Amino acid sequence: MGCISKHYLNEYTILGVWKIEEDIETLLGMVDLDIIDKKKYKGFASTSRKLEFLSVRALLAELLGKDARIVYNKNNKPFLRDGSRFISISHSNKLTAILLSSNEKVGIDLEYMSTNISRIAFKFINRKEKITRDPDKRVYHLYLHWCAKEALYKICDKEGISIKKNITIEPFDVKESGEIQGSVKTKKINDSFDLFYTRYDNYTIVWTKKNYDKR
Repeated sequence: MGCISKHYLNEYTILGVWKIEEDIETLLGMVDLDIIDKKKYKGFASTSRKLEFLSVRALLAELLGKDARIVYNKNNKPFLRDGSRFISISHSNKLTAILLSSNEKVGIDLEYMSTNISRIAFKFINRKEKITRDPDKRVYHLYLHWCAKEALYKICDKEGISIKKNITIEPFDVKESGEIQGSVKTKKINDSFDLFYTRYDNYTIVWTKKNYDKR
């Protein structure tokens, strides 16, 4: 299947989604791995992890060209080697997503939905947040909260943030696609964010972006 979406959110920001239907050999033929990538790739034992890794590189090549390279810091946060854009990556089951921007910090998360999320909702939903009681919308609503919090966790660089205590999603009505608001409050951060969401098959996708001066 390959790249199923390449959407320009504005003149600076691109959102790409890849559906993994290729085998490993096919994906290997679609990417140009350097020495660092090859070493990292060989370290993965499972086929699924190798497919995720390759799909990220294949999608990045689709969005920016084969010369684009991802590197990671000590917290495993991804960066483009040339520093030309901010990047956020997410993958779950058969989908991979990349959000890129030349002038905005970004965060994205996608998840394949399972009814099991209701059992762990207490781990990430706080008292200020409201979840619908409609059984037809509840699972999707919970995943929207989870993905939104993960996206905010990523855009804030993950440091010292509790997804339950420090991140709050404002109440909203559940739709197939829409916009929601969230906030992050820690000793170092006190900021609000606009988030955008959509549903693709049985996946929840949420992303956020915010102006940021790289200088």
